[in-house]
Amino acid sequence: MAGIYGGSKDEFVTSLAALALYDGDAEISSDNIGALITASGNTVAPYWPVLFSGLLKGGRIESMVFSVGGGGGGGGGAPAEAIAAPAGGGDAPAKKEEKPKEEEVDALDGGMDMFGGGGGGGGGDY
Repeated sequence: MAGIYGGSKDEFVTSLAALALYDGDAEISSDNIGALITASGNTVAPYWPVLFSGLLKGGRIESMVFSVGGGGGGGGGAPAEAIAAPAGGGDAPAKKEEKPKEEEVDALDGGMDMFGGGGGGGGGDY
């Protein structure tokens, strides 16, 4: 955690304490979160345990823990052409319509400077 500073560290430490309490089947209260943070040798701003305990009360932590990554697909299925092909082996699958490629324009191309001058010196609009 040496790379995490300030409010990000406080939030991270508090969220880990809340998850540890949940994992240990302990009550997720501001007192328990604060005690666990102190026992781990960390310190956070006093509002973090209160904020997290209010957010996670009433079983909300379970909905947050179990919703992460939810709704994922079933994995690599058959290509769309194979699914859409007739079973009798009739016509060949329809050809995909290709979209024309759009060229990317680099913001630095064109020779303009910050003040709208085409080149050389700038300030031509004054």
